[in-house]
Amino acid sequence: MLEIALILLLAAPTASSAQLSLSAADVSGQAPVSTASATVAVSTTAIRAKIFSETPVRGIHVTCWGAGLKDRRAGLIGKIKNSVINTVVVDIKETDGKIYIPGVEKAHRYGTYRPAIPEPEEMLGDFKEAGLYTVARIVVFKDRSLPLKRRDLAVLAPGGNLWRSDNGATWLDPYNKEAWEYALDVAERAAALGFGEIQFDYLRYPSEGKTALCRYSKPHNAENAVANLKEFLIYARGRLKPYNVKISVDVFGLTTTAKHDMGIGQDLAAIAEYADYICPMMYPSHYYSGVYNLASPNSRPYKVVDRGLRDAFKRLGEDYAKLRPFLQDFSLGRHYGPHEVRAQIIAARKNLLESWVLWNPGNRYNWAALTPQSYRAFVDPEYGEEAASEKAK
Repeated sequence: MLEIALILLLAAPTASSAQLSLSAADVSGQAPVSTASATVAVSTTAIRAKIFSETPVRGIHVTCWGAGLKDRRAGLIGKIKNSVINTVVVDIKETDGKIYIPGVEKAHRYGTYRPAIPEPEEMLGDFKEAGLYTVARIVVFKDRSLPLKRRDLAVLAPGGNLWRSDNGATWLDPYNKEAWEYALDVAERAAALGFGEIQFDYLRYPSEGKTALCRYSKPHNAENAVANLKEFLIYARGRLKPYNVKISVDVFGLTTTAKHDMGIGQDLAAIAEYADYICPMMYPSHYYSGVYNLASPNSRPYKVVDRGLRDAFKRLGEDYAKLRPFLQDFSLGRHYGPHEVRAQIIAARKNLLESWVLWNPGNRYNWAALTPQSYRAFVDPEYGEEAASEKAK
């Protein structure tokens, strides 16, 4: 069981070595400079108007098995009904390269389909009956399956072998348009099924290993990397337009502060321009000692989220309203309970953000932090008043 838990935990969107390689100058706490734009003037009034014009997303990540197996799904929905959660982010394609919903022709052709969600229509029906907003999470380029079948679509090493990260993972080449089509076939199928939003994860370049040995189909540098991911999002929006779905992108937590693309093509301002929502993975356990002048970021969850969002506020202007951070609800190096979860949510709200998503690799959330009573007491004293007023009418 411990081994399974560790595998699940490592499947979470992580900071990895690209974050750990940042220098003190990159995260000095001063106004950051993006590769796309310098610090911009911020209109707090305009940002507030945008944020409060939409229903807040209070979400949880749900594994393919947790969502796809009827008994597990029923148990999860039962817990959600007694909480403030209104959104589920469901794994549809993971870093193992498996595609968990049927109906994607290439997945069946290449043997990358795994029937974790064999009846997606029923699953979505259950979630929607419970009043939940549904988001399909799709890992784009980190893929342990397709490169073994289609080496021509993969990141290669000198000599033509598959490039592998330190843990042996393979990647699809982000510059390869056929690799784009593969991920977008999955996205289009999810949109056609009725998901309200498509969330792209690992929309980036490799970081965990000897990345200098990566060989791509096009010349690779920071400028090309950033531009290529923008082109992907433009193309994705075109393909998904008939389905009227929103598009979100998961990014490293320190993109809110870093002065460059972190070596993986993720420039916060550039991505914000082309996505409906941006989801920085602000897990305090993934920030190294010394960042934000904190000796132990993992023990200061409020401070990490607060500092990161303050930097993003300076950088993004009105696009700051697109932020929907992933927050940590798992223990890694330090126990995280209701107090630590609430601290992060409070930090987000202090920085104007009403929307967030919690990550736990096994769907074991600190529900005590998410009850309406707890939320009113610690986060939002007015939570539920509007709904109560409507019900009274």
